[in-house]
Amino acid sequence: MANPENERRLRTRFLVFLGQTLGSLLLRLCYNTNRWEHLDKQYFDEAKKSGASIIIASWHSTLLSVFMGLAKKQYHGLAGNHHPDAEIIARIGKKLGWNVIRGSSTDGGKKAYDDMLRILEKPGSVFAITPDGPQGPPKIPKAGAIRAAQKTGAIIIPIAGQSTRRWSVKNWDIFYISKPFCKTTIIFGKPILFRNNQMFEDCQKILKKALDSLEKKVQKHVGMD
Repeated sequence: MANPENERRLRTRFLVFLGQTLGSLLLRLCYNTNRWEHLDKQYFDEAKKSGASIIIASWHSTLLSVFMGLAKKQYHGLAGNHHPDAEIIARIGKKLGWNVIRGSSTDGGKKAYDDMLRILEKPGSVFAITPDGPQGPPKIPKAGAIRAAQKTGAIIIPIAGQSTRRWSVKNWDIFYISKPFCKTTIIFGKPILFRNNQMFEDCQKILKKALDSLEKKVQKHVGMD
């Protein structure tokens, strides 16, 4: 007699494998056929030259532009544990040259946070995070990136990306996916350095303002309504 639990696990593994394979192919089709434009990248380049560790922060809605625009660099990134979708994203990330650690605010958060601190304590390391991910609320920074920056002295580089033609998927936020054969722009923001004794609420407002401003700027740049 078939075991329902074993059947469920096999089905999940198959879906993860299928999602990983098709997902990486579709992302390559959508983004590798695009023309890329990087604006104000000197902020990121100068931070790297300084030898400081860097946190790249973007809203979850434009994650894919950043994810693909900075692929194959062996940078570090965070993927959740909350759903098979997160497993697919983590595996795709590894295939595309990201060093992915797992965890979220609701599952494995302590270990993920400790891993992030360990990475950021190494000079020159780069760690990408969506401050409002993985499940929102949208465009409200959580504590992880801010606390990690305060504890390690890492520089936060806010970043936003958008494409001239795109699909939008509504979930807890509006998630954008570039269409093939268009133009994708990434805009880097001025570096943010938080003091260890700075109030979280003040840091949260500063980071939100920077990300909101960049999002509006890149949307205007690509002619988005």
